[in-house]
Amino acid sequence: MKSARRRTHSSYPEQIVQPALIKSLFPGVPPYLNFIGGDERVEQLPWEYRRLLKWRMCSITPSIVKQLVARSGFRPTKKHHDWLGCWGRHMKAQGFKSIREYQKLNHFPGTFQIGRKDRLWRNLSRLQVSFGKKEFNFFPTTYVLPYDMKGLKRAWEDGGNKSKWIIKPPASARGIGIKVINKWNQIPKKRPVIVQKYLGRPLLINDSKFDCRVYVYVTSYDPLRIYVYEDGLVRFCSTKYSHSMKHINDKYMHLTNYSIQKKNNEYESNADDTVCQGHKWSLKALWGYLLKKGVNSNEIWKNIKDLIVKTIICAESAINSYIKSNVRNRYSVHELFGFDILLDENYKPWVLEVNISPSLHSNSQLDINIKGGLVKDIHNLAGFRVPDKVDVIPNPGCETYKPGQAPSSKYCMDKRVFPQTLSPDEKAKHSYYSQRHHDEQAMHSIIDTLTPDDLRILIESIDEDSRKGSFQRVFPTPSTHRYLCYFENQRYYNLFLDHWCQRFNRIEAKGIALIEAACRNKIHLQNPTTDARHQWCPPSSRISVSSSQLSVSASLSNSSLAKLRKQVKKNVEGNLSTRPPIPAKPRSITAT
Repeated sequence: MKSARRRTHSSYPEQIVQPALIKSLFPGVPPYLNFIGGDERVEQLPWEYRRLLKWRMCSITPSIVKQLVARSGFRPTKKHHDWLGCWGRHMKAQGFKSIREYQKLNHFPGTFQIGRKDRLWRNLSRLQVSFGKKEFNFFPTTYVLPYDMKGLKRAWEDGGNKSKWIIKPPASARGIGIKVINKWNQIPKKRPVIVQKYLGRPLLINDSKFDCRVYVYVTSYDPLRIYVYEDGLVRFCSTKYSHSMKHINDKYMHLTNYSIQKKNNEYESNADDTVCQGHKWSLKALWGYLLKKGVNSNEIWKNIKDLIVKTIICAESAINSYIKSNVRNRYSVHELFGFDILLDENYKPWVLEVNISPSLHSNSQLDINIKGGLVKDIHNLAGFRVPDKVDVIPNPGCETYKPGQAPSSKYCMDKRVFPQTLSPDEKAKHSYYSQRHHDEQAMHSIIDTLTPDDLRILIESIDEDSRKGSFQRVFPTPSTHRYLCYFENQRYYNLFLDHWCQRFNRIEAKGIALIEAACRNKIHLQNPTTDARHQWCPPSSRISVSSSQLSVSASLSNSSLAKLRKQVKKNVEGNLSTRPPIPAKPRSITAT
């Protein structure tokens, strides 16, 4: 038996053994489950934890996801309470209320605000009116029928008979119901559709039209954190492009959807993600092709990431409202979007649509290579944790887990990292800076005192970025401050992370050391904290405790202000002899 086992192992390449858990960068923070690739295997956790790793399968779970979770130690389940992860259908907002605090679903409630073509246009056009076409002219002019029928009629008459338009159902996918038209009588009069100006001057490669599928992953909406995958798919039409009206009905010439093109006898598949052949390429292969032609592909990629951030922001307020009303914990939701991007003859990118359930089915080795790495990096970025068994396996004889209680093991999810409420001084800090976002001088002090809630957000964001794999974070970054003006509501966490990124851009290790020091003292687990150095008070009250200097603003509620005054006075008087001296520089961080 031993010799047979040796021969079996020698006939296959040795697999790389990966740890079952990914350690946090910070002490006192539970680890994350490690998802592995096809050429790897993972160490087994002890049975007491392994028995909790269950995945809810559904009819639309892609095979590539099923294989990933099986490799990583998960077992399938059909029960409603014991699963940790699910890759399934979108559902109505109220359905998210049933998701438990240790579970993760691959959607946010309300993302139809960008997934539906009519809602996407409404949200983008609103920002276009507010900030001008120079910033938001990357989506084809759209008319939502029957509401915009009069506006379409005027635009149609101005364009003349040689203009092309494209009809799309508001909520379809895979090219269903889409067609190019040039006659008024081709427009449906009863059913709701959107009519877009057809982009008639696309960039052509080998005389064929193409578009790019760019994968965008949002881990959180408050704070907003957006990642873009470095690779993607380029889908070509299988018939050479022509401007002639004679070919206006040729869907193999005008529609780039793979589900349409694969039906053409002229379609050529491609199994190699490194070569430029056939009618499907990898995104990296396209950049290499353009680079050889002397085109600055880095500038194109930069412009694509710019329009992605703006598109996500356009519906941020509405989606956050759905999340706050229907989701217990921000840990429980995340989402992958598929952006369809077309380049015109001037290399300008245009958003054609946003898919809230992009296809992960893999029909070729090219698909497997790209989507396999994509789903692995998504699940590592998501930060799955081992739940506490008392949550998953109810025991009638024992008390259930309480939110402020430590987990049964250092390997299990710690709910103290995801508290449902803020302390009075944290609420006051959120209100203070959210209302002063235009005051640059006031905003400079936003990270001077790191509260426990601030530390938890930083731990979550920095740990997450360390697990991004082949994703690139595009928001927040040290250069994304300029996007804050596009938000309908200025949220504290976005402002806080923006200033953190700018302050510690070139000295990241120093920022991490500050957080580590606080974690060693378990400040991040306290709510509220007893450490005066991590209790926030208004900037004007940090030297003296006189009542005049303790006033925050008339905009703060009287009850919050009274609690804040009482807490600050107690802390300052009680810790005056032991509190560190106030730094000479006003922008120094007190969380040391």
